[in-house]
Amino acid sequence: MWPPQLARQLATLDRMLGGRLTVNIISSDLPGETLASEPRYARTLEVMQILRTLLDGAPIEHHGEFYDLEVEPPAARTVSGRCPPLYFGGLSEPARDVAAAAADVYLMWPDTMPAVAAVLDDLRARAATHGRTLRFGYRVHVIVRETEREARAAAARLVSALDDGVGDTIRARSLDHTSAGVHRQAELRSDADADGFVEEHLWTGIGRARSGCGAALVGDPDQIRTKLDEYRALGIGTFILSGYPHREEAEHFARLVLDRDVTRQAR
Repeated sequence: MWPPQLARQLATLDRMLGGRLTVNIISSDLPGETLASEPRYARTLEVMQILRTLLDGAPIEHHGEFYDLEVEPPAARTVSGRCPPLYFGGLSEPARDVAAAAADVYLMWPDTMPAVAAVLDDLRARAATHGRTLRFGYRVHVIVRETEREARAAAARLVSALDDGVGDTIRARSLDHTSAGVHRQAELRSDADADGFVEEHLWTGIGRARSGCGAALVGDPDQIRTKLDEYRALGIGTFILSGYPHREEAEHFARLVLDRDVTRQAR
């Protein structure tokens, strides 16, 4: 999409949402073409820079490798008058460089605690070279039940009828199946124990049936809350959580984790 047109649409969406819009940037090929990783991420960086300038309400004169334009900012403005937060993720070197230079929130997939800490430290250092700071987000599935045994049983039941050959086919169909992030999710599955756990309460079985974010937090309410607090202690401030089936898992999380948090704070 032509970036100035995209800026107008994003500003309009932000108005419709009362200023609550956040934008997740995914670096992908355009229909009918395939670019190598480095030029594709270079194009993504140009788009992010153009969007930020226009949505901040400034005119832009941009003469880059992929876009050559001089335009005024869109007449439609966001509620804040500024660019909505830009989320961006990726483990490859070009992806990390783009995040450091242009993202507001670096969004990552599940990993072990030491690996998460190492990625955050690396991104902080890269952002500092641009005179910037990043916020961090974590995308993960959740399976929470009253007891750990019930949670682990629910996880096992979720993939109990899955044929691994079918899972391989599902993953291969995904557009991101060759990415560094997906490769890392596969490594986690390989390193996991017989039940699919790569570290305490981090279960990789989800990745047997899907590409992308391939792990889930599994445990009782206190264990899930502790795990989230450990991520927060590393510097992660945003969580994108999901489950299968999504509505039922969201209700489990709301009842077992969020409601108990509210009750604990009230006391």
